[in-house]
This record gives sequence, C-alpha cells and structure tokens, in this order.
Amino acid sequence: MAAAPLRVLACGDVEGRLEAIFGRVRAIQAKSGRFDMLLCVGNFFGSTSEAEWAEYRTGAKKAPIPTFVLGANNQDTLSYFPDVSGCELAENITYLGRRGVYSGCSGLQIAYLSGTEAQQQPAPAHSFSDKDVAELKTSLLSTPNFRGVDILLTSPWPRDVGTFANSAGEIDTKKCGSKLVSDLAASLKPRYHFAALEKAYYERLPYRNHMVLQETPQHVTRFIALADVGNTSKKKYLYAFSIVPMSSMDPAELVKQPQDVTENPYRKLRKEAPKSKAPLSAEEEPACQFFFDLNKHQGKKRPSDGKERGDSQPKQAKKPPQPTGPCWFCLASPEVEKHLVVSIGTHCYLALAKGGLLPDHVLILPIGHYQSVVDLSSEVLEEVTKYKAALKEFFRSKGKRYVLFERNYRSQHLQLQVIPVPLDLCTSEDIKEAFIAQAQEQQIELLEIPEHSNIAQVARPGTPYFYVELDTGEKLFHRIRGRFPLQFGREVLASEALLARPERADWRQCAAQRPEEEAQARAFRREFEPFDFSLRD
Repeated sequence: MAAAPLRVLACGDVEGRLEAIFGRVRAIQAKSGRFDMLLCVGNFFGSTSEAEWAEYRTGAKKAPIPTFVLGANNQDTLSYFPDVSGCELAENITYLGRRGVYSGCSGLQIAYLSGTEAQQQPAPAHSFSDKDVAELKTSLLSTPNFRGVDILLTSPWPRDVGTFANSAGEIDTKKCGSKLVSDLAASLKPRYHFAALEKAYYERLPYRNHMVLQETPQHVTRFIALADVGNTSKKKYLYAFSIVPMSSMDPAELVKQPQDVTENPYRKLRKEAPKSKAPLSAEEEPACQFFFDLNKHQGKKRPSDGKERGDSQPKQAKKPPQPTGPCWFCLASPEVEKHLVVSIGTHCYLALAKGGLLPDHVLILPIGHYQSVVDLSSEVLEEVTKYKAALKEFFRSKGKRYVLFERNYRSQHLQLQVIPVPLDLCTSEDIKEAFIAQAQEQQIELLEIPEHSNIAQVARPGTPYFYVELDTGEKLFHRIRGRFPLQFGREVLASEALLARPERADWRQCAAQRPEEEAQARAFRREFEPFDFSLRD
C-alpha cells in the first residue's frame, strides 16, 4: 500500500506578523482540511515582533499547526534564538537550528541552513560559511545510497537559479543570492527548495538532477521563492503542496520527468565537483559496450553486436552513395566554388564558408558524397579528426577556440561548420549555456552527451539531428523529430551572448564579392600552412 502524502505549507518572510500568517493558515485549514506542518524561510522575526511574540512565547496563543522556522538573518533578531543547535521557541513553534537535517516519523527528510552567506571571517552568528555548507553536505553525502533530500530550506536564493529557466521578473538571479546555497542545492538534490528574503514570488520550472544519456535518471527539483507575509503587492507568500517521502516512493514514479523540465542551473558546480564512480547495479552493464537508442526511451540500451537486427554477419564497408542531383560540396562536382578551398587531404578538404559568420569560418567536408558524420567510413572519419586537431592548434595559436556544429537536416552533403571564438570572450561553459538556453526558448531539447562518445552512438544512419562540438571534446546533441530552424547554429554564435554579431546570423546577408573571397582564402591558406598536415603527408 502506497504511503499517504503529507500536506505541507511553506511561507516566506513572516517578519513578526504572526497573527497574519497563523490567521491565514487557520482559514486555509477551515476550507481545505488539516495540514501537517508549516515551514518558514527568511526572516521569521522583525524589528517590531515583541508584542505579538510575547503572546505565543507565554502560551497565551498557540500556532495552529507544527511550525518550523530558520534562524536569524541579521544581528537585530539573534536574541530570539537562544540555542544555536535548535530548540522549541513556543508551543508548536520550533527553531530548526544553524544547519542540519530534520527527519520526521513519516520518513520525510528536510535539510536546512539558517542565516545569510558570510561576507567576513569569522562568520557572524547570523551567517553561514563554506565550512557550514561542507559539513552539512558531508553528513548527507556519506549516507549509504544517498539519492537526495525531500525538502531544502534556506533563507537566501541560490545564485544563478534562473539559468535555463523562466524569468524571475525584476530579480537578477546572476547577482542575487548565495553561491554556497547553489553548491548545497546541487549536492543535496532536494525535490523542493524554498527560499525568501527578496520580497518576490518565483516558481522556477523544475530542473534535472542528472546528465541525460550519461547518468541514471533522477528526480527533479522544484525551486520556489516566497514573498513576505501580508505584502501590499499581493505577491504569493504561502505555498501548499503534498509530498510522499522519497523513502516511501516507487523508484520509477520518483524519477518521472515533467514535460517542462529544464537543464540543471548549477551545471558548472556539478562539473567542478569531484566525480565519484557509483557501482553498477544488477540491471546495468558497462557503458563501453552499448549504443544509445533515441528512437525509444532516453538512455535505453540496444545491443551493439547486430543480433537485435537478426544480422550476425560482419558489416561490409559501403561505398558512399551518389548524389541524386547536382551537389555543391562534392569536390569533383562542377558546382563547387573551388576558389574557397583552402586545404585538400586524401578523403576530406577544407573550404571557407560562403557568407561566413567570420572571415576564418571554415567547413570540413568529405571529398566523396556522404550525408552526415554517421555515414562516414573509418578512413574518412580519421581524416576529419586530423583536420579538427589541426584547426584546434591553428586557432589556439591565434587566441581562439573553435565551435563545430553539424545539421543533418535538409542537407545532402556533410558540412562541419567550424567557427572560431576568442578565448577571452567566453568559456566553453558559456558557449554550452548559450546553446542550451536558446534551444529551450525554441522548445528544442539539446542534450549533453559523453565527451568520449561519437555521434554514431546516439544516431543511426538516416536520423535527422543537430550537434555541437567544442574543441575540448564536449558535445551537445538534438534528435530532430519535426521542423528545425536552419540557421540555429549560426544564430546562437552570432547572438549577443557570444560573438554579438546578430546581423550575420543569415549567410545570405553576408556573401562577399568573388575578389574578396579569393583574398580571404589566400590569407587563410598562408596562415594555416604550418598546421596543414595535408602538405606534409
């Protein structure tokens, strides 16, 4: 029999308005039935709390349901919290403590961190330090089979919580809040995270706690910031929800992903964290012996030995198919604009892009007719890899990193677009975030795939897709199932978030006259010559 859900209320800054919050709770219970607890984040006490508080402290009045509060966020209210480890402040009102985990008899786990992030050392009594966060993380992460907590309570917002998400209105989530709280949320993976202090209501879209195609699916997190009680702007300060403790849930039900789920806003923090290798469960198999099959449920494995197809014979190498009509990119075709070609190898060649985003925007192209990377023979793929390495070395010598993308959709000949971006302009993480953010705006699911994988592991021949690769080997992938914006890759790179050249997003608006193209090609050949392996092989 499934466990009965707990009915919980969470509220923002009470600031001493005890009659207002408890009156509202009574009204809700009279209409909707009894709730199990009230969780208060932000400032529970205010500068004028004493008169109302005295009635509760002396027992003249009583909170209508068990109420759990966080500690002081400023020097003025420290005196209301006599015991740093937590204590009962009045009947039905409990101060949780400086930091820790509250576990009810139902199995519900509530992690909490009182105060604001310390701006000096030693940390004042109303602040927390990196040591507080580290100790709270260690106490939970060292628990066998730790999957996360049900609820996380903090007063400050986590920094960058709005990344990849719906707008937080007037709140700038890149400047507001605490980086330490972000780190804590990234590690503890709460199902619900409540915060306050900003006098604003913000319910973020749920975000993932796993890397799709790289990690076992996990539950999502819902971040909710609540306004101050009784605010004149009528912003939401009380949030009601039902929750079954994680420990009592069916694992498959727990990890279900809602349709509006987004990427994790703390991806940078998760990547910087030390990687611990989890043991394989009985149902899992080593990751080096499977392909991802995106035609089915994400992450499901299909055999790589050919048996599923009823084909136990070794696969014969295929000659590249011939184009069905004139091809602008087969090197032997009269349609090719050969004045743009800057290097020719045995199986591939480099050419400047027609209407390039930048003067050194180049294409890696197979000499023969191949539609996508997935279709390439091993020797062609090997030479593509050599061109990537040469271009990385070339662009790095000029203080740049390249971004490569392929759109296998409404194109008949493989074109690997290679665009350099100045190293001092943005990091590789900035580039990935720009692609993911713009993809989400257009309802495109752009997933990060393992650096060691290749596209043939996530897409079968003939599968329409779009993928991005950085010169670090990091990759993003989208399986195209319907319409797809043809200029998406260029639009992201040309956007204000990266190159800030939006006027060059469409190649047709950037075409130069032939003499200018010839001059650009000569200049590129001359500069690239020391790195061009085709001249030495």
